[in-house]
Amino acid sequence: MSRTNSITDFIEAGIRAETLRQKAIANNIANLQTPGYRRIDVKFKELLAKAMDSSGAVDFSKIEMELYHPKQTPIKSNGNDVNLESEVGEMVKNTLRHKAYIRLLNKKYRQIELAMNVK
Repeated sequence: MSRTNSITDFIEAGIRAETLRQKAIANNIANLQTPGYRRIDVKFKELLAKAMDSSGAVDFSKIEMELYHPKQTPIKSNGNDVNLESEVGEMVKNTLRHKAYIRLLNKKYRQIELAMNVK
């Protein structure tokens, strides 16, 4: 696998993770008042680190992102643990990461395009 493909694959995997995380955050906010609802998040960073620590080439398309219940937030009297302020903060951070990945991917494609147009 060439270095260019690795970088592009890494960026695309990040975009997929942030897209799934955005859906998870939206789902958490939608269930803000649902009794017994536990917030969900995406496990990607840990899986990515584990894949990159392994020897050999990393196939980013095979890294399966997981939805999980962090269970680190306080539970309200109705059994729900969603905090609107925290979710909005996570959404802002997630949006910034997603935009960064998109900008990196656009830059990479522009570099490839420039290289192909060299005369």
